[in-house]
Amino acid sequence: MPSGTGLEVFRDPASVAVVGASADPAKWGHWLASGALAGRHRRRVDLVNRGGGQVLGQRCVRRLSELAEPPELVALCVPANAIERIVDEALEMGVRGFVGIAAGVPDERQLAARIRAAGARLVGPNSLGIFDAASDLRLAWGGFTAGPLAIVSQSGQIGSEIATLGARQGIGIARLVSVGNQSDVTAVEMLADLVNHRLTRMIALYLESFAGGEALFETLRELRAAGKPTVVLTVGASAASSRLARSHTGSLTSSLDVVDAACRAAGVVRVQTPAQLVTAARAFLAGTAIPAGRRVAIVADSGGQGGIAADQAAGAGLSVPSFSSALSESIGSVLSAAAAHVNPVDLAGAGERELASYAETIDRALATDEVDGAILTGYFGCYGSDTPTLAERELEVAQRLGKIAATYRKPLVVHTMGSQGPVTEELWEVGVPAFPTIEAAVFALARLADFKDVKRERPAGPVRTTRIPGGYWAAREALSAYGIPFPAARLFPFVDDTLSPPYVLKAGWLDHKTEVGGIRVALADRDAVSAAYEQMRARLGDGEYVVEEQDLREDVVEMLVGVRRDPDFGLVVAIGAGGTAAQLQRDLAVELAPVSPETAAAMIDRLRCAPLLHGWRGRARTDVVALARLVAEISQLPLEFAELELNPVRVGPAGVLAVDVLLVPEEGRS
Repeated sequence: MPSGTGLEVFRDPASVAVVGASADPAKWGHWLASGALAGRHRRRVDLVNRGGGQVLGQRCVRRLSELAEPPELVALCVPANAIERIVDEALEMGVRGFVGIAAGVPDERQLAARIRAAGARLVGPNSLGIFDAASDLRLAWGGFTAGPLAIVSQSGQIGSEIATLGARQGIGIARLVSVGNQSDVTAVEMLADLVNHRLTRMIALYLESFAGGEALFETLRELRAAGKPTVVLTVGASAASSRLARSHTGSLTSSLDVVDAACRAAGVVRVQTPAQLVTAARAFLAGTAIPAGRRVAIVADSGGQGGIAADQAAGAGLSVPSFSSALSESIGSVLSAAAAHVNPVDLAGAGERELASYAETIDRALATDEVDGAILTGYFGCYGSDTPTLAERELEVAQRLGKIAATYRKPLVVHTMGSQGPVTEELWEVGVPAFPTIEAAVFALARLADFKDVKRERPAGPVRTTRIPGGYWAAREALSAYGIPFPAARLFPFVDDTLSPPYVLKAGWLDHKTEVGGIRVALADRDAVSAAYEQMRARLGDGEYVVEEQDLREDVVEMLVGVRRDPDFGLVVAIGAGGTAAQLQRDLAVELAPVSPETAAAMIDRLRCAPLLHGWRGRARTDVVALARLVAEISQLPLEFAELELNPVRVGPAGVLAVDVLLVPEEGRS
C-alpha cells in the first residue's frame, strides 16, 4: 500500500488504547482489552474505563487525556452517543487511528470527515475489530490462530463465521478486518494493504454492496497477480446495478450477473456460503495445482458413485470427456475385464485386489492431454481403518497419488467414504484435497478451475472519442462508420432507386417499435411504403421515418448485442437470444467490457440458444465468427449513453446485420 494512506496504524501500531475496557467477559471492552494485552510484548497498551480500577490486572485511567503519551490507535468500546466526545479528545492528543465497534453513531459521516481532516483514520463504525497475526494485533471479538487466510468483511459476524469454519478445517487467519460501515477506511483500501502482507496467501472477502466496483476488482486483480487469489461471498450485490433502464440489456441482467463478470475478469471466485468459501480456500491452500481447463477424469470403485460424480461435475460446469481408444486401452491394461475403461472409470473391485490400481489409473489419465484434472471417488481411505494390515500400503498409495498430481501439475481431488484418519491427513499433506462428500470434492475442483490466470482485455488501437448520437437514423449512421453492418436504408421520403424491395418502414425515434406499431415489414413497393407511412403517421405523429431493405436471408438467427454503463462496474457487454421474445427467453451472457473476439465467442457458447447458431437439425451453420467480432467491436465503443442495444442482430451463414438500435441517454443528457 502506498505511504500516506494512514493505514500503517492498523498494521502494527506502537501503542494501543482500549476505551471502555471492562472486567465483564460478556462485554466488547473485555475482549478487546484481553486481545490488546496479549500484544503488550510488542507495544504499549493502555486501558480506559470511566470508573478507573483494574481490568485483567492492569490499572485503567478514567480518560484518554490522563495518559502521559497519546496512543497511536484507539479502540472505541463505548456506547454510540459517547463516541464523538472521545474522538475529539483523542484527536486533540494526536491519535492517528480509531476502531469503532458501536453501531448507530450519530452523524457518523461527519465524524469520519473530521477524523480524516485531522490526518487520522477510522475503521468502522459497526466493526467487529481487527486481528493481525503478523504483528500480534488483537482488537476483535473471538480467538484466532495464525495462518494464511486474510478476511476482509463488511459484516463482522460473517467474518467471524468464516474464521471459525476455517479453524475447524485447520486454516488459520493471517489478518481479519471488519470494515463495518466504511465511513472512512474502505474494503478496497484494506484489500490493497494485503498485497505485501507477509502472512497472507489467500483472501476471503464478504461484501453487501459493490460501490466503486471498478477500483475494487482492479485491486483484486493486483492481489491475484501477487499470487494471492480472492474468494468473494455476497448476498444482494450492488443495488445500483439493478437500476434498470429501457433496454433488454438492462432489464435482463441482474446485479449478480455483473459481479460474476467482474470476478471472471479478475480471476476471482464467487461462492454462496461461508462453508463453500472455506472449501475453496482449503483446496487452494493445500497447494493443489490450478487446472488449465475444465476437463476431468473420474475414477470410481463403484459404478453408482462414478455416475453421481459425473452428474455433479456437469452441474458444476466441468466436462467429463470420453477417453480416446488409446487412453482407454492403457487404463484397461491395469484393470480387469469387468472394469469400465471409459470416463468415468469403474475399477470394479480392482482396488480390493491391488491398492496400486488407484494410482495406476490416475497416473495414466493425468499423463495425457485429454484431461485437466481428476476426481477419485469411493472407498479409498477406508482400507487401513477396516483392515489394519492394509494401512501401511494405503498410505503408500496416498503418497504416490500426491507425487502423480505434482508430476503432471494437474489437480486431483478425492471423495472418500472414510472419516478423518491417517490416509485423509496424508492426502491433504501431499496436496490432494480429500472430502467426505462428492459434492464438496467436485465443488473444490470447479472452484480451482475458476482460479485461472487472466489477462485484462483492452481495446486494440487508439481510444475512440466520437459521441454516438441518439435516434435510430443517426445512431445507425454513426455505428456504420465503425464497421457495424446495417441493411441499406433511406429517410422517408426517398426518391432514388438504390433500395431493393421488399421494404421495412420504421418510426425511428421510438424505443421499442413493435409494441406500438412503429414498424411495418414486407412492403412490396413505394406505394405500399407511402400507404404504411400515412397510417403510421396518423397514429404516431410526426417524426423521423426510416425505410430499409428487408433482410430475406435464410437460416437466420436473431440475437441481441448490448452495452450498458453499470454505475459500479463501468461498461458491461451482453449477448443473448434476440428479437421480440428476448425478455421471454432470458438467455444472456454478460462480461465486463471490452472483450476480445475470443471472449465473445466463449460468451456465445454459454448461451442456451448456441446450438441454433451452430446449425440445428440440418440448418446451415451461421457466421458465429462475424457475430463474435461484432460483440467485440461494440464492447470497445466509447459509450456516452447509459445503454446501447442492437436488437435484433440477424445472424446468417454469410454474416450479420443489425436491424435496430436503441440508445438510452445517461441521466441529465439527451
